[in-house]
Amino acid sequence: IERQNDRRKGSEVLLQAQRDFIPLEANSNHNQRTGRGGVSGGGHNHHHQQQGSAVLGRGPTDGHPNKRKRDNKASTFGFNSSLYSSGNVSHPGDYVGYTGTPWKDRNYSEGIVGLHEEINDFYKYISPRPEEEDMRLEVVDRIKGVIHDLWPSAEVQVFGSFSTGLYLPTSDIDLVVFGKWETLPLWTLEEALRKRNIADENSIKVLDKATVPIIKLTDSFTEVKVDISFNVQSGVQAARLIKEFKEKYPVLPYLVLVLKQFLLQRDLNEVFTGGIGSYSLFLMAVSFLQLHYREDVCSPNINIGVLLIEFFELYGRHFNYLKTGIRIKDGGCYVAKDDVQKNMMDGYRPSMLYIEDPLQPDNDVGRSSYGAMQVKQAFDYAYVVLSHAVSPIAKYYPNNDTESILGRIIRVTQEVDEYREWIRKNWESPSPNDLPLNSKLNIFLTNLIFTLAF
Repeated sequence: IERQNDRRKGSEVLLQAQRDFIPLEANSNHNQRTGRGGVSGGGHNHHHQQQGSAVLGRGPTDGHPNKRKRDNKASTFGFNSSLYSSGNVSHPGDYVGYTGTPWKDRNYSEGIVGLHEEINDFYKYISPRPEEEDMRLEVVDRIKGVIHDLWPSAEVQVFGSFSTGLYLPTSDIDLVVFGKWETLPLWTLEEALRKRNIADENSIKVLDKATVPIIKLTDSFTEVKVDISFNVQSGVQAARLIKEFKEKYPVLPYLVLVLKQFLLQRDLNEVFTGGIGSYSLFLMAVSFLQLHYREDVCSPNINIGVLLIEFFELYGRHFNYLKTGIRIKDGGCYVAKDDVQKNMMDGYRPSMLYIEDPLQPDNDVGRSSYGAMQVKQAFDYAYVVLSHAVSPIAKYYPNNDTESILGRIIRVTQEVDEYREWIRKNWESPSPNDLPLNSKLNIFLTNLIFTLAF
C-alpha cells in the first residue's frame, strides 16, 4: 500500500509540474489547450513516456501556421498533442508512430546509471557526422568565394560551434571577415550574396544597429543558417577558449549538447529572443564544473546523468540570480553583483544573468538574455522530471523498462531526423563497395602498383 501511495504521489507531482510549466509560451492562456504549452488539461495518457515528455510541439497549432516552427526545425511545439492523438493525424506536419527519441535503440539500466547510458547514446546520435561537416564546408566555401571576389585580400574565419564541434544538426555557422574598410561593407556583401543566389531571398537580413553588426542568411540549397560579422576578434578567441575547456573537462561536450537541444526545442537558445546564447550556456557549464564539490569532474568516467541533474538543480533551484554573478577566470568563483556594480560606469548595473567574459572582463556575456527567468523555470522543470525518472519509485511506472528517461525532457523532431538523412544521402562519401566497377578496378591497380614499387 505504501508503495502504491508513493507511486501515486510521484505521478501527481510530475503531472502537476507539467501542468504548471509553460516552457514555450509567455502567455499562460494556452496552458490547458492541446498543442501549446504543456500536457493538455484532459489529455493524460496511461503511457508515462507521453506524460513525462517535455512540453513539445510540432506543426501548426490551433489551425494557424507557427512562424517560429518554420524558422526552427527543432522546435517541438505541439508534439505531445500529436502523441496523444495516437494515429489521429489532423495536420500534415504530424508523424504517426514517431516518438522523438531516435537515439534510443536499446533498453538501459535502472535509475541514474541508465540516464548516463542514454546520454552517451544521445551524444553519439546528435554529434556532427562527417557528411554534415562536408556540407557545411561547402556552404562556407560558397560564401568565401563571394567575399574574395569582392575583396581578394580579405580573410574569412569560422568560429562558434562549427569550429568547436559543439553544433547541432540545425545550428548556425558563424563567419567573421577581416579587412580594411572605412565603414563596414554590410550592404555591399548583402547585395552580392543576393545576386549570386547564395541566400534564400526572404532570409537575408542586415542587422546594422546590433551591438555586433551582422548579416544573417539561410543558404538557399542546404537551409543552413549563417551569421557573418566583420573585424570582430572575440568570436575566434572564444572558440579557442572553448577548445581548452573541452580538453580539461571531457564531460563538457556531452552536457553542452544535451543542454543546447533542451533550449533549442523550446526556442530559448537565441539571445535576441531572450534566451541563453551558446557562449553563455557553455560558461555556465564550465562554472558548474569548476565549483563542483566532486574532484572527479575532470574524469572521463564520471556519471553524466548525475551531473546533468545537478546542473538543472543548481541553475533551476539554488543559484541566486538577483545577487550573484559568474566568474570563470582564475579557476572560477561567484561574485556579488553589488561589488560588480561598484566598478561599473554610472547608470549601468549587472544583468539578471551576469556572466563575466573571461576574455574581456568588462563584458557581461548574459546582458541580453532578458528571458533568463524563463530558462531558470525550464531548468527547474527538467530537474523535477529527471529526479522522478531516476528515483526508486520510477521502477513502478508503467513501461518503465522500455521508456526513454532523457526523452522526458528532450526530443528530436522527425523533421530534423529526415533532414539529417537527406544530408547523408547527398554528402556521404561512397564506400569502396558502392563504387562503380571501373573505379574499384582503378583502386585495385593503384594498390597493386604501390605494393610492387615497395
